Amino acid sequence: MTMKPSESKQDSTCCPKFDPAPWDDKVVEWDAKKFIQDHVVTFFFMPVNFGKVMKRLDEKVTHAGALTPGNMCLSEHTSRWNMNVYMAVDKEIAGTKNVQMSGKFYCKVYEGPFKDTGKWSVDFESAVKAKGYAMKRMFMWYTTCPKCAKIYGKNYVVIMAQV
Repeated sequence: MTMKPSESKQDSTCCPKFDPAPWDDKVVEWDAKKFIQDHVVTFFFMPVNFGKVMKRLDEKVTHAGALTPGNMCLSEHTSRWNMNVYMAVDKEIAGTKNVQMSGKFYCKVYEGPFKDTGKWSVDFESAVKAKGYAMKRMFMWYTTCPKCAKIYGKNYVVIMAQV
């Protein structure tokens, strides 16, 4: 990426800088937290049309004059061929699948290349068991896009389990 002389690294980012402290080894509780849901095609768990789906969801949020609190978008692999995505919103969005999540969610933050996702998942499952929790569902929150992760020098991924 080439920046103009007047352009700073901060100006060239599209994702806010992520603070892992509130999420690492924490339990968060939600009561009807609002999301819009879509799905991504995957090939052996690798997303195929992730960017297209994110753009479509972002356009719907923008058109509705809504916000995405915390820039949160959760991914839930349902098979090696499909992944559901849940974008946090501050209000219901017409023309989308609106869902709400309630309950307790154990979170742990990982940092590094996406290729480490498999070993992070194994570590996370061990951490959930060590805490004495039973995992109902597991989500991944890729906190920044690859371009912004490169600019910030950190690629944080939050893994969450509904417990």
